[in-house]
Amino acid sequence: MGNKAELEFISWLRTQATPKNWVPVGPGDDTAVVTWPNDKPCLVTSDMLLEGSCFILAEAGAERIGRKAMNVNLSDIAAMAGIPRAALVSLALPRNGGKQLAQQLFNGLKQAADIFDTAIVGGDTNSWNGPLAISITLLGYPGPKGPILRSTAKPGDAILVTGQLGGSILGKHLDFIPRIAEAQLLSQLANLNSMIDLSDGLALDLHRLCAESKCGATLFADQIPIADSAFQMKDDKTPLQHALGDGEDFELLFSLPAFEAQHLLKDQPLKGIRVTQIGEITKDGFLMEEKGRKIPLEALGYIHQFD
Repeated sequence: MGNKAELEFISWLRTQATPKNWVPVGPGDDTAVVTWPNDKPCLVTSDMLLEGSCFILAEAGAERIGRKAMNVNLSDIAAMAGIPRAALVSLALPRNGGKQLAQQLFNGLKQAADIFDTAIVGGDTNSWNGPLAISITLLGYPGPKGPILRSTAKPGDAILVTGQLGGSILGKHLDFIPRIAEAQLLSQLANLNSMIDLSDGLALDLHRLCAESKCGATLFADQIPIADSAFQMKDDKTPLQHALGDGEDFELLFSLPAFEAQHLLKDQPLKGIRVTQIGEITKDGFLMEEKGRKIPLEALGYIHQFD
C-alpha cells in the first residue's frame, strides 16, 4: 500500500468509526483517548494471527479473517467474564493486497466488534513482502464479581463446558461467536472458581488451568460433548481425540462447587447452548475415565513450535 493509498485508507477508516461516548478521541490522533468506569481494573489481551498458520486467506476471505481475529481476542475477555470496550488493530499487509484488502479486513473486524459494543480506536498499518499478519490488543473490564481466573480452581469442583467440541477446522474456527454474554450470565448465576476459553484444545487448556491452580483433574470420556464435525473428520483420529485436542473450539471451560453445578445442569440457563459436566478437579494428577477404567490424560492440543 503506497503513501496515497494509506492516507486514503486512514480517511476511510475515520468515516467508518462508530461513535462511542467513552471514546472522546478515536482514530486520527497520535493516541486514542478512552474513558474508563470508576474503580474498574483494566483487562488487557493481545493475539496475533498469521497467514499460513492461523488461516488461508485465499480460502477464507478477508472479512471472515477479520471477524476471526477480533473474535479470538473477545474470547479471551469472555474467559475472564469481562466486558470488552476498545481495540487496537495492527495490520501487516502483503504489498499486492492494496487498500481493498485492508477495507475488507476492517469490515470483518468491525462486524465482530459491533456485536459486543466494542470500539476500534486505533492501531497501525504497514505493508511488506510477506504474508498477512493481524495483531489486536483488546481492552475490557471485569463484570460485577471481578475477573474469573485460571488459578483459583479447587479440588472437588465440577468441571463444566459450554457447547460442543472437536472438528472446528471444518468451519467453526472461522465463524464462532465468543461467549461474552454466556460468561456474564454464568458468573451472575453461580460462584465460578476458575475459567478458561478452549483455544488450543480441551486437554491442553485443562492442563494449563490446573497448572495455574496447582491441582489435577479427571475427565469423564462419555460425558464430553462431541461436535458433529468431529465425526466428519477424515483421518485416523477418533471423534473423542478430536474433541480433546483439535483446539479452536472457543468454548468456555469452568469449575465451580459441585452443588452449584447441579443447579446449572438442571436449569440450563444459556439460550441455545448446552452446559455439560465433563469432569472434576482433583488434588493432583490427570486422568480420564473411559469404559470403566482410568487412563492418563495427555495434554493433547496445539502448541506453537519455536526452533
